[in-house]
Amino acid sequence: MYKKLLTYLPKGEFTKNVLTLMTGTTIAQAIPIAISPILTRIYTPKDFGVLAIFMAITAVTGTIANAKYEEAIVLPKNNENAINILVLGIIISIILSSILLVATIIFNEQIVEILGNYKIKNWLYFVPISTLFLGVFNSLNFYNIRHKKFKNIAKSQITKSSSLAITQVSVGLLHNGPLGLVLGQILSYFSGNFMLFKTLKETKNYRQYINQNVINTQIKKYKKFPVFSLPSIFLNSLNLNIINFLISSIFSVTTLGFYSLTQRIIGIPSRVIGNSLSQVYFQKAAQEYKSTGQTRRIFVKTLKKLIIIAFPVFLVLYFIAEPIFAFVFGEEWRIAGTYARILIPLALVRFVSSSLSNTIVIHQKQQIGLIINILLIVSTLFIFYLGKINTISFNKLLKLYCLVLSIMYLFFLYLYFKTSRSKR
Repeated sequence: MYKKLLTYLPKGEFTKNVLTLMTGTTIAQAIPIAISPILTRIYTPKDFGVLAIFMAITAVTGTIANAKYEEAIVLPKNNENAINILVLGIIISIILSSILLVATIIFNEQIVEILGNYKIKNWLYFVPISTLFLGVFNSLNFYNIRHKKFKNIAKSQITKSSSLAITQVSVGLLHNGPLGLVLGQILSYFSGNFMLFKTLKETKNYRQYINQNVINTQIKKYKKFPVFSLPSIFLNSLNLNIINFLISSIFSVTTLGFYSLTQRIIGIPSRVIGNSLSQVYFQKAAQEYKSTGQTRRIFVKTLKKLIIIAFPVFLVLYFIAEPIFAFVFGEEWRIAGTYARILIPLALVRFVSSSLSNTIVIHQKQQIGLIINILLIVSTLFIFYLGKINTISFNKLLKLYCLVLSIMYLFFLYLYFKTSRSKR
């Protein structure tokens, strides 16, 4: 099967880079999955629910930590400009983290009340430092993509997972509650930056390239990223994570705990394969766009590859979800397997569509992404509003959510294809 799959992959550098990232990501994902049966016996579903809320908050703040200037790092022909954009992204993340710290100290009670869950109160103080670590990681990651340092990215992912696993297990054995889960997440963000920083250090005299005037020029040149990409990705991240807040407030933190494990498992294909393909696609598509003014060729090749990979993976997962969850994580977690079966069709469509979403970034049509994410978040809020006022069971609500968003992601995929055919 594996050899047959490779025959569909483009030969040469693209395949090599994808497999490098997939290898690193597979190992990185295997570590937390391997310890999951231990974690589900150390921590309660309620502890996982608290972690899910914390990660939802940091995911939202982390995606806007650099005002999306990090995506522009791969675009300039001149490496001096790329370094200055990298520095710009880190400066923005420091400023945002400082603002978040002040806001958390002053408005802690109000934020907790808005979230509708007081169990997150003390963990809010860790959000600013996590946001800073994520901001630095984002910028360094795209700098490594620019220089095709995919081995460093893979090693960074393994380092993150290793520190996550060690911290969550060791602290969990010594301390009750979600402390180990949250602390492990923070340390993983921090540790992932060391390997990525290696590429910047290898750039000769990189400090001499840093210039305020150049930074100011790049701010203006790539202003579409904060103007369109920033609100777009903020809404996208909010859409992906707001469901955690809605579940905990409408249903319970325990229900959220079961749901978070579901997302953790069915999200493996996207994290292992989808992210790897997406990062390599971004670099190759940006290169093709510079040469030809469009990205149709690499888009179609990547789309075919994603479909070939996605169907067998998610089909197998669909049939084994419930018994596997019960056997591996304990009978208490069987309900998470039920949620997985409901959400797998959406996970499949999102896997293919989201992996190609960078097409609109490369063509600098970020306004399309903004519209897409407005539609997503409005749809999610409306679905959960209907569920609340009609007291729909959580299972039925998930089915409705899966159906509506699957249709929407198929439509978004069509928009990405149309964009790939357009010329600058």
